[in-house]
Amino acid sequence: MILEKIVADNLQELGVRKRNFSLEKLRSVASAQPLPLDFASALCGDRIQLIAEVKKASPSRGIICPDFNPVEIARTYAGNGVSAISVLTEAIYFQGSLNHLKDISHALGNKRLPLLGKDFIHDTYQVYESRAYGADSLLLIVAILTPEKLEELLGLSHELGMSCLVEVHNEAELETALGSEARIIGVNNRDLTTFTVDITTTERLRPLIPPDRIVVSESGIKDRSDMEKLKKWGVDAVLIGESLMSAPNIATKIKELL
Repeated sequence: MILEKIVADNLQELGVRKRNFSLEKLRSVASAQPLPLDFASALCGDRIQLIAEVKKASPSRGIICPDFNPVEIARTYAGNGVSAISVLTEAIYFQGSLNHLKDISHALGNKRLPLLGKDFIHDTYQVYESRAYGADSLLLIVAILTPEKLEELLGLSHELGMSCLVEVHNEAELETALGSEARIIGVNNRDLTTFTVDITTTERLRPLIPPDRIVVSESGIKDRSDMEKLKKWGVDAVLIGESLMSAPNIATKIKELL
């Protein structure tokens, strides 16, 4: 399956990073970062909030944005009313980089929005790594974690002041997420075993999520009509990457969506 291969390949790459930079040094760098911004608060409001993603490629589409400048894309997002920015840091399949996270954090300066580090996180080293490179929050995918590991990574993230977007794809994963301390539940409309997309996944799972959680719909959100459906279904925020990255004019596309 695609997801298993991504995780297996990332395990090898993580091993190299651990050998090159010790956990002790990484903790020191992470502790020296400014306090994280409040990702959870940024997702609350009267309208659906938009988490805009900086994403060059994906396994399903290949290169999405050939003329890829992560800092300029993030500046466009920050200047056009998005609530937070997701930065794809997975290198092998999405051509992302932790340096994109760091560069965006530095470039936005006092105009910085909460940054979500988006990767296939399964090790405490990666949590410290995300914080060290400037993430205010990070993605945790229930499909690749045991309930115990989810609790461990959530707990460490909260100790470091970061909130987590805990991602689910079906009822069983949602039950695991709700049994944890997850405050923000992401419903991914993309099946990570087949990479097919169905936005009604959010419609099906939303009624099962208690009202005290923040709900984010991810993947397959293309236009204003999708946004209106999601608002009707009681979603607090959306995470959009490909529709923005492939748009002829990103600022115009944001205005359409919002």
